Amino acid sequence: MRRFPLLLFVLISGLFAFGLFELFRLRFEAGDVYPEYSSLRADPLGTMALYESLAQLPGLTIHRDFKADNRLPDGRDTTYLHLAASRLEWSLIDEDALKEIDGFLARGGRLAITFMPEDSQPSRWTPPPAATAPGQKKQGQKARSQQEHRRPHVSLKDRWGVELAVLPLETGSNASHHPARALNQADLPLPQELAWHSGLIFTNLPPSWRTIYARGDHPVLIERGVGAGSLVMATDSYFLSNEALSKEHVAGLLAWFVGPSKRVVFDEAHFGLVENPGTAALMRKYRLHGLAAGLILLAGLFIWKNSMSFLPPYPDEQEAGQVAGKEAAAGFVNLLRRNIAPRDVLRVCFDEWTRSLLHGGNSHLIARVDQAQTVLEGESGRARTEQDPVRAYREICQALAGKAGEAPIKTDGPPTHASGIT
Repeated sequence: MRRFPLLLFVLISGLFAFGLFELFRLRFEAGDVYPEYSSLRADPLGTMALYESLAQLPGLTIHRDFKADNRLPDGRDTTYLHLAASRLEWSLIDEDALKEIDGFLARGGRLAITFMPEDSQPSRWTPPPAATAPGQKKQGQKARSQQEHRRPHVSLKDRWGVELAVLPLETGSNASHHPARALNQADLPLPQELAWHSGLIFTNLPPSWRTIYARGDHPVLIERGVGAGSLVMATDSYFLSNEALSKEHVAGLLAWFVGPSKRVVFDEAHFGLVENPGTAALMRKYRLHGLAAGLILLAGLFIWKNSMSFLPPYPDEQEAGQVAGKEAAAGFVNLLRRNIAPRDVLRVCFDEWTRSLLHGGNSHLIARVDQAQTVLEGESGRARTEQDPVRAYREICQALAGKAGEAPIKTDGPPTHASGIT
């Protein structure tokens, strides 16, 4: 019973983590975390159905543009879809971006631009503040404000003769807006009528533009040729949405809108969906998986090598040079250990003892000293594996003390004992 609260806590934590994971999974599957008309969005306001439908067509390549640079793809056989653009963002366009667009069109590309619907429900049709023109990718607010006053800008009217205005939609009893009717004005096999969910219209168009659909006398979907490419503009984006594709079957309009290109690119960068590749992404891009695995293995071997020794230390080198630092005697012992090998301790001690014995004048112990010398030489003559310094030390002590049970020889000088060998 004591573990019951802990098990209950673990169970509740696991359920909470699972619920949180499922919530995020459902949100990302629905795509409502992405901006409206993004091809990553699967709800009615997204364009994922268009993206996946085009991906199923044979001979057609579909891509999403997440790049943060100001470059458009190669224009040959390429349609670039810039959906749900902001009218305010397109009122003044950076001249460098226009040059990039002109180059894309000159190489045979097809640029299709649709604007975010206006004059509809505010909670649903709010223009995204992050939208930018193709070739004019999303940047930081400070960087953009600094560049706007330095770079020259060109209006859409001066460049392409396009001017936008708002023709309000009819409002119903519950303050909702009813879609307008857009009629086919071109000799193309397209639907004769479309439900138009935007109040934006084109005004004062030059003759170079061809009107495809119009609300009365006001064009809403236009096209013109630019160099080897073509430029398409629409004041509404709803006819490309998932909801429109499920309710209004306008396959002919979609086929004409995309054009005969073999490659279609959905611009996601102007929504703010910009990729920022890190080290891991670059390694995957250039297939450096083997290098990463080798570096990890090398780091592991380095840590292993520094944490343990592959060979045992030599006995002569064990604790060499270590000073305990507790007292003077311990330091003296460590000093001896560093300068005298273990196999030479017995000989050095015996030599030091005999030197002090000669200075003391104990010449009558010469016979015993010779006997001890014989024991020492016999021990030194043995193989290193057969040497036993402790046994030899005891035999030297017995030789210096005389026979067993015999009292030590007394002299006039200071007493000398076997314990004098240190």
